[in-house]
Amino acid sequence: MMKTDLLRFDGTVQRDPAIERWMERHEGELGAMAREWFEVMRACGDEVREVFHDGCANACLGDVPFGYVNVFTAHVNVGFFQGASLPDPTALLQGSGKFMRHVKLRPGVETDEVALRQLIEVAYVDIKTRVENG
Repeated sequence: MMKTDLLRFDGTVQRDPAIERWMERHEGELGAMAREWFEVMRACGDEVREVFHDGCANACLGDVPFGYVNVFTAHVNVGFFQGASLPDPTALLQGSGKFMRHVKLRPGVETDEVALRQLIEVAYVDIKTRVENG
């Protein structure tokens, strides 16, 4: 694994009230999708913290983000800060940035939920390894 400087967010907390307010503003199917997948991120481990940053809900290991959810007009993104380096055997990840990748979820379109859960778990383990090993 190549060493990279890790993005860090100030103000992470166990439960961010700003995220709860943001979730409440997103009703319907898109809001339900965002809540479901952010809960999966929250459940990754005891050290998971969160912060509302750049208009979306971010899940962090301490102050280092590993994933986020964001709601758009017609879809939800489940994103990964080190997504470019994650194994993606089912080719769910989209994007071409140096680090970040995301999965687009659309109402009425099937998603490989097992693969997405695995991506979230792998993203958490990956960031934990990066933090612990410098």
